Amino acid sequence: MSANLRGILLMVAAMAAFAVEDALIKLATSAVPPGQILLMIGIGGALAYAGLAALKGQNVLTRAALNPSLLMRNGFEMLGTMGFVTALALIPISTASAILQATPIAVTAAAAIFLGEAVGWRRWSAVGAGFCGVLLILRPGGTVFDPNVLWAVLAVVGLAGRDIATRRMPPGLPTFVVATWGFAAVAVLGAAMLALSGGGLLPTPQAAGYIGGALAIGIVAYWAIIEATRAGEVSAITPFRYTRLVFALSLGFLIFDERPDAFMLIGAFIVVGSGLYTLYRERRRGLDTHATAPAPEART
Repeated sequence: MSANLRGILLMVAAMAAFAVEDALIKLATSAVPPGQILLMIGIGGALAYAGLAALKGQNVLTRAALNPSLLMRNGFEMLGTMGFVTALALIPISTASAILQATPIAVTAAAAIFLGEAVGWRRWSAVGAGFCGVLLILRPGGTVFDPNVLWAVLAVVGLAGRDIATRRMPPGLPTFVVATWGFAAVAVLGAAMLALSGGGLLPTPQAAGYIGGALAIGIVAYWAIIEATRAGEVSAITPFRYTRLVFALSLGFLIFDERPDAFMLIGAFIVVGSGLYTLYRERRRGLDTHATAPAPEART
């Protein structure tokens, strides 16, 4: 099996696992407050990744954890997680997942605005088309507009900010350390949401099973996406992130009896198509830059 094929299979498996995690969280929100779910998942994930970091000899309690970029990443992680979990509790999983696919497009726009990365007119056009697709899903001002979909938009903002902050982190900061503090931030967020909502509830065995399953699957999915990125070429593997929407639509149909309308499906198609084209242009730009770079001088 080639490295790229292994990476693609791991990426698809990770996206399937994340979709299942989303479905389990949505099921749990019918019996347990979202803040309590985030608190339990955050603590469990932080302990799991702290253990993995320890096995690799990595110190979680390092001064690098106070790096401004990591702190910013954790803040955006909290914002994005709050938006997406709240969206899962209030709107169809297919709608929330379709809007979430705009995250790579938002990252491209944010990288141009805040990091000064060069973005040509083709990618800006793709960004514009992608946001038009999001508007088609949202349909603001229409008779079927649900203000709760704005929670999913908040998730896109938060997760895009997280990815931008990740690009600014020191390259030597271990992944497991970053993951530990990311889950710890989610736990802090859950505790704050729980305090504001009036406290938690004793979960039923079924709800506890949903939360435990979401935690276990989420940890495996996080590992799989790390391994996928390391296995092959990013340009070959990244487009398969969009398979998450296929799994989400399938789970929405099978578990929650969701029937997305034509506007939502067309909007999702535009968002995914724009994201794929953006990835393609980024790859082409990388190849062109490499081809036109001056050859290194021969050593004498």
